[in-house]
Amino acid sequence: MSYANLYEVPGPRGIRRNRVLTGVIALGLLAVAYVVYVRFDEKGQWAADKWTPFLRADVWTTFILPGLAGTLGAALAGVVLAGIFGLVFATARMSEHRWIRVPAATVVEFFRAVPLLLLIFFAFFGSYALTGTNISAFTAVVFGLTFYNGSVIAEIIRAGVQSLPRGQSEAAYAVGMRKNQVMRLVLLPQSLKAMMPAVISQFVVLLKDSALGLIVGYDELVDRGLNGIAANFSNVIPAAIVIAAIFIAINVSLDKFAHWLHGRTST
Repeated sequence: MSYANLYEVPGPRGIRRNRVLTGVIALGLLAVAYVVYVRFDEKGQWAADKWTPFLRADVWTTFILPGLAGTLGAALAGVVLAGIFGLVFATARMSEHRWIRVPAATVVEFFRAVPLLLLIFFAFFGSYALTGTNISAFTAVVFGLTFYNGSVIAEIIRAGVQSLPRGQSEAAYAVGMRKNQVMRLVLLPQSLKAMMPAVISQFVVLLKDSALGLIVGYDELVDRGLNGIAANFSNVIPAAIVIAAIFIAINVSLDKFAHWLHGRTST
Protein backbone atom coordinates (compact mmCIF):
# COMPACT_ATOMS: atom_id res chain seq x y z
CA MET A 1 0.00 0.00 0.00
CA SER A 2 1.36 3.40 -0.97
CA TYR A 3 0.73 6.16 1.52
CA ALA A 4 1.23 8.73 -1.25
CA ASN A 5 -2.35 8.03 -2.25
CA LEU A 6 -3.60 9.40 1.05
CA TYR A 7 -2.58 13.00 0.39
CA GLU A 8 -1.39 15.27 -2.38
CA VAL A 9 2.39 15.19 -2.72
CA PRO A 10 3.71 18.77 -2.26
CA GLY A 11 5.64 20.49 -5.04
CA PRO A 12 8.94 22.39 -4.67
CA ARG A 13 7.27 25.42 -3.06
CA GLY A 14 5.30 23.20 -0.73
CA ILE A 15 8.43 21.33 0.30
CA ARG A 16 10.24 24.60 1.05
CA ARG A 17 7.25 25.87 3.04
CA ASN A 18 7.07 22.64 5.04
CA ARG A 19 10.77 22.83 5.83
CA VAL A 20 10.43 26.41 7.03
CA LEU A 21 7.43 25.51 9.21
CA THR A 22 9.29 22.50 10.59
CA GLY A 23 12.25 24.72 11.48
CA VAL A 24 10.03 27.34 13.14
CA ILE A 25 8.18 24.71 15.17
CA ALA A 26 11.46 23.05 16.18
CA LEU A 27 12.86 26.38 17.36
CA GLY A 28 9.65 27.05 19.27
CA LEU A 29 9.85 23.68 21.02
CA LEU A 30 13.51 24.27 21.87
CA ALA A 31 12.61 27.65 23.33
CA VAL A 32 9.88 26.09 25.47
CA ALA A 33 12.28 23.34 26.59
CA TYR A 34 14.87 25.96 27.54
CA VAL A 35 12.36 27.97 29.57
CA VAL A 36 11.22 24.81 31.37
CA TYR A 37 14.83 23.84 32.06
CA VAL A 38 15.68 27.29 33.46
CA ARG A 39 12.56 27.44 35.66
CA PHE A 40 13.17 23.96 37.03
CA ASP A 41 16.81 24.89 37.65
CA GLU A 42 15.72 27.96 39.62
CA LYS A 43 13.58 25.70 41.81
CA GLY A 44 16.44 23.25 42.32
CA GLN A 45 14.78 20.41 40.41
CA TRP A 46 18.06 19.44 38.72
CA ALA A 47 19.93 19.15 42.02
CA ALA A 48 21.84 15.89 42.41
CA ASP A 49 20.07 14.92 45.65
CA LYS A 50 16.75 14.74 43.78
CA TRP A 51 18.11 12.40 41.12
CA THR A 52 20.51 10.17 43.05
CA PRO A 53 17.64 8.05 44.49
CA PHE A 54 17.17 6.60 41.00
CA LEU A 55 20.69 5.19 41.19
CA ARG A 56 19.76 3.13 44.24
CA ALA A 57 18.72 -0.48 43.70
CA ASP A 58 16.22 -0.43 46.58
CA VAL A 59 14.27 2.43 44.95
CA TRP A 60 13.79 0.31 41.83
CA THR A 61 12.96 -2.91 43.70
CA THR A 62 10.63 -1.20 46.17
CA PHE A 63 8.82 1.31 43.98
CA ILE A 64 9.46 1.26 40.23
CA LEU A 65 9.67 -2.44 39.35
CA PRO A 66 6.66 -3.53 41.47
CA GLY A 67 4.66 -0.65 39.99
CA LEU A 68 5.76 -1.60 36.48
CA ALA A 69 4.77 -5.22 37.14
CA GLY A 70 1.34 -4.06 38.28
CA THR A 71 0.88 -1.90 35.20
CA LEU A 72 1.99 -4.62 32.78
CA GLY A 73 -0.06 -7.28 34.58
CA ALA A 74 -3.28 -5.29 34.38
CA ALA A 75 -2.52 -4.23 30.81
CA LEU A 76 -1.80 -7.79 29.66
CA ALA A 77 -5.00 -9.13 31.21
CA GLY A 78 -6.91 -6.18 29.75
CA VAL A 79 -5.47 -6.71 26.26
CA VAL A 80 -6.44 -10.41 26.19
CA LEU A 81 -9.94 -9.89 27.60
CA ALA A 82 -10.63 -6.71 25.61
CA GLY A 83 -9.55 -8.49 22.43
CA ILE A 84 -11.94 -11.38 23.14
CA PHE A 85 -14.72 -8.98 24.12
CA GLY A 86 -14.21 -6.90 21.00
CA LEU A 87 -14.20 -9.90 18.67
CA VAL A 88 -17.35 -11.40 20.22
CA PHE A 89 -19.35 -8.19 20.27
CA ALA A 90 -18.18 -7.05 16.83
CA THR A 91 -19.43 -10.35 15.44
CA ALA A 92 -22.68 -10.00 17.39
CA ARG A 93 -23.21 -6.46 16.10
CA MET A 94 -22.98 -7.73 12.52
CA SER A 95 -25.43 -10.56 13.13
CA GLU A 96 -28.46 -10.85 10.86
CA HIS A 97 -30.60 -11.57 13.92
CA ARG A 98 -32.02 -8.44 15.53
CA TRP A 99 -32.32 -10.09 18.94
CA ILE A 100 -28.52 -10.52 18.93
CA ARG A 101 -27.52 -7.33 17.08
CA VAL A 102 -29.50 -4.82 19.16
CA PRO A 103 -28.41 -5.98 22.66
CA ALA A 104 -24.78 -6.19 21.47
CA ALA A 105 -24.96 -2.65 20.08
CA THR A 106 -26.50 -1.43 23.36
CA VAL A 107 -23.70 -2.98 25.42
CA VAL A 108 -20.96 -1.59 23.16
CA GLU A 109 -22.39 1.92 23.04
CA PHE A 110 -23.00 1.96 26.80
CA PHE A 111 -19.44 1.04 27.75
CA ARG A 112 -18.00 3.38 25.12
CA ALA A 113 -19.99 6.25 26.63
CA VAL A 114 -19.10 5.69 30.30
CA PRO A 115 -15.72 7.14 31.35
CA LEU A 116 -13.19 4.47 32.22
CA LEU A 117 -12.51 6.06 35.60
CA LEU A 118 -16.16 5.59 36.57
CA LEU A 119 -16.15 1.98 35.38
CA ILE A 120 -13.20 1.19 37.64
CA PHE A 121 -14.76 3.13 40.53
CA PHE A 122 -18.16 1.45 40.25
CA ALA A 123 -16.62 -1.99 39.77
CA PHE A 124 -14.64 -1.65 43.00
CA PHE A 125 -17.14 0.10 45.25
CA GLY A 126 -20.31 -1.16 43.58
CA SER A 127 -19.29 -4.76 44.15
CA TYR A 128 -19.71 -4.21 47.88
CA ALA A 129 -23.23 -2.87 47.42
CA LEU A 130 -24.15 -5.90 45.30
CA THR A 131 -22.37 -8.74 47.10
CA GLY A 132 -21.29 -7.34 50.46
CA THR A 133 -17.60 -7.74 49.62
CA ASN A 134 -15.17 -5.66 47.57
CA ILE A 135 -13.49 -7.22 44.58
CA SER A 136 -9.73 -6.74 44.38
CA ALA A 137 -8.28 -3.55 42.95
CA PHE A 138 -6.68 -5.60 40.17
CA THR A 139 -10.06 -7.07 39.19
CA ALA A 140 -11.70 -3.65 39.18
CA VAL A 141 -8.98 -2.20 36.93
CA VAL A 142 -9.11 -5.14 34.52
CA PHE A 143 -12.92 -4.91 34.46
CA GLY A 144 -12.80 -1.26 33.40
CA LEU A 145 -10.01 -1.80 30.86
CA THR A 146 -11.80 -4.79 29.35
CA PHE A 147 -15.26 -3.31 28.90
CA TYR A 148 -14.20 0.17 27.82
CA ASN A 149 -11.39 -0.76 25.44
CA GLY A 150 -13.18 -3.92 24.31
CA SER A 151 -16.10 -1.79 23.15
CA VAL A 152 -13.76 0.43 21.15
CA ILE A 153 -12.03 -2.60 19.64
CA ALA A 154 -15.42 -4.06 18.72
CA GLU A 155 -16.12 -0.96 16.64
CA ILE A 156 -12.66 -1.11 15.05
CA ILE A 157 -13.20 -4.74 14.04
CA ARG A 158 -16.71 -4.05 12.76
CA ALA A 159 -15.46 -1.10 10.69
CA GLY A 160 -12.60 -3.20 9.31
CA VAL A 161 -14.91 -6.00 8.22
CA GLN A 162 -17.49 -3.66 6.71
CA SER A 163 -14.78 -1.82 4.75
CA LEU A 164 -14.23 -4.92 2.60
CA PRO A 165 -15.96 -5.11 -0.78
CA ARG A 166 -19.28 -6.95 -0.62
CA GLY A 167 -18.07 -9.23 -3.38
CA GLN A 168 -15.77 -10.99 -0.90
CA SER A 169 -18.63 -12.35 1.18
CA GLU A 170 -20.85 -12.96 -1.86
CA ALA A 171 -18.13 -15.09 -3.47
CA ALA A 172 -17.73 -17.08 -0.24
CA TYR A 173 -21.47 -17.70 -0.01
CA ALA A 174 -21.48 -18.73 -3.68
CA VAL A 175 -19.08 -21.60 -2.99
CA GLY A 176 -21.27 -22.88 -0.16
CA MET A 177 -19.67 -21.38 2.94
CA ARG A 178 -21.79 -20.71 6.02
CA LYS A 179 -21.90 -17.31 7.69
CA ASN A 180 -19.50 -18.23 10.49
CA GLN A 181 -17.08 -19.66 7.94
CA VAL A 182 -17.29 -16.52 5.83
CA MET A 183 -16.51 -14.36 8.86
CA ARG A 184 -13.75 -16.61 10.23
CA LEU A 185 -12.01 -17.67 7.04
CA VAL A 186 -12.61 -14.79 4.62
CA LEU A 187 -13.59 -11.47 6.19
CA LEU A 188 -11.61 -11.36 9.43
CA PRO A 189 -8.22 -12.40 7.96
CA GLN A 190 -8.50 -9.77 5.20
CA SER A 191 -9.71 -6.98 7.47
CA LEU A 192 -6.89 -7.74 9.92
CA LYS A 193 -4.43 -5.85 7.74
CA ALA A 194 -6.53 -2.69 7.75
CA MET A 195 -7.47 -2.68 11.42
CA MET A 196 -4.20 -3.91 12.98
CA PRO A 197 -2.60 -0.43 13.45
CA ALA A 198 -5.79 0.88 15.07
CA VAL A 199 -6.06 -2.14 17.36
CA ILE A 200 -2.42 -1.82 18.47
CA SER A 201 -2.96 1.91 19.07
CA GLN A 202 -5.92 1.08 21.29
CA PHE A 203 -3.79 -1.37 23.24
CA VAL A 204 -1.30 1.46 23.82
CA VAL A 205 -4.18 3.56 25.16
CA LEU A 206 -5.17 0.63 27.38
CA LEU A 207 -1.66 0.45 28.82
CA LYS A 208 -1.70 4.14 29.72
CA ASP A 209 -5.25 3.90 31.08
CA SER A 210 -4.08 1.35 33.64
CA ALA A 211 -2.72 4.33 35.59
CA LEU A 212 -6.33 5.16 36.52
CA GLY A 213 -6.17 2.22 38.91
CA LEU A 214 -4.74 4.58 41.52
CA ILE A 215 -8.32 5.66 42.32
CA VAL A 216 -8.92 2.26 43.94
CA GLY A 217 -5.42 1.91 45.38
CA TYR A 218 -4.04 -0.45 42.75
CA ASP A 219 -0.25 -0.73 42.84
CA GLU A 220 0.68 0.44 39.36
CA LEU A 221 3.56 2.49 38.01
CA VAL A 222 2.17 5.99 38.58
CA ASP A 223 0.93 5.33 42.10
CA ARG A 224 3.86 3.20 43.27
CA GLY A 225 6.62 4.80 41.22
CA LEU A 226 5.61 8.45 41.20
CA ASN A 227 3.68 8.96 44.42
CA GLY A 228 5.77 6.49 46.42
CA ILE A 229 9.13 7.94 45.40
CA ALA A 230 7.99 11.55 45.71
CA ALA A 231 6.60 10.92 49.19
CA ASN A 232 9.90 9.44 50.38
CA PHE A 233 12.40 11.70 48.63
CA SER A 234 10.46 14.95 47.95
CA ASN A 235 11.36 14.85 44.25
CA VAL A 236 8.00 14.80 42.48
CA ILE A 237 9.27 16.44 39.25
CA PRO A 238 12.25 14.09 38.74
CA ALA A 239 10.05 11.13 39.66
CA ALA A 240 7.42 12.23 37.12
CA ILE A 241 10.10 12.58 34.43
CA VAL A 242 11.49 9.10 35.09
CA ILE A 243 8.05 7.46 35.14
CA ALA A 244 7.07 9.32 31.96
CA ALA A 245 10.28 8.13 30.29
CA ILE A 246 9.42 4.52 31.19
CA PHE A 247 5.94 4.88 29.69
CA ILE A 248 7.41 6.48 26.58
CA ALA A 249 9.90 3.61 26.17
CA ILE A 250 7.13 1.02 26.47
CA ASN A 251 4.80 2.85 24.08
CA VAL A 252 7.54 3.43 21.50
CA SER A 253 8.34 -0.28 21.65
CA LEU A 254 4.67 -1.12 21.06
CA ASP A 255 4.59 1.33 18.16
CA LYS A 256 7.65 -0.33 16.61
CA PHE A 257 5.99 -3.70 17.08
CA ALA A 258 2.83 -2.40 15.38
CA HIS A 259 4.82 -1.22 12.36
CA TRP A 260 6.69 -4.54 12.19
CA LEU A 261 3.47 -6.54 12.46
CA HIS A 262 1.75 -4.38 9.86
CA GLY A 263 4.65 -4.92 7.50
CA ARG A 264 4.56 -8.68 8.07
CA THR A 265 0.82 -8.93 7.45
CA SER A 266 1.01 -6.71 4.36
CA THR A 267 3.45 -8.95 2.50
